[in-house]
Amino acid sequence: MIGSLGMPELLFIMVLALLIFGPRKLPEIGKTMGKAMGEFRRATRELKRTLDTEISAEEVSGPVNPAQVNPAPAVETPPISPTTSPPAPPATQAPAPPEGPVVADPTPTAEPSREPE
Repeated sequence: MIGSLGMPELLFIMVLALLIFGPRKLPEIGKTMGKAMGEFRRATRELKRTLDTEISAEEVSGPVNPAQVNPAPAVETPPISPTTSPPAPPATQAPAPPEGPVVADPTPTAEPSREPE
């Protein structure tokens, strides 16, 4: 008996598969399913082996950087009470306007270079 399937259930599934696929296709389907299951098992074993290798290499390499495991505590800022206001930013003065008449910039502006057409 396979799992919770009894002999009558398995017989019914086999007859149904024979009727759906026919006697010629059924061996091909079984062969393909067997190859697929074998490949799946091989890939699973390879993945398990790789994971075991990586885990053992990690254990051998030594302790993990403590800064990564326990991050530094956050710096606490003092609470602002409702009676005090936060400090104002320092005041900056605007630059004084130039004295005398305003003269245009005498440097010539360069024209954009044009490529020949």
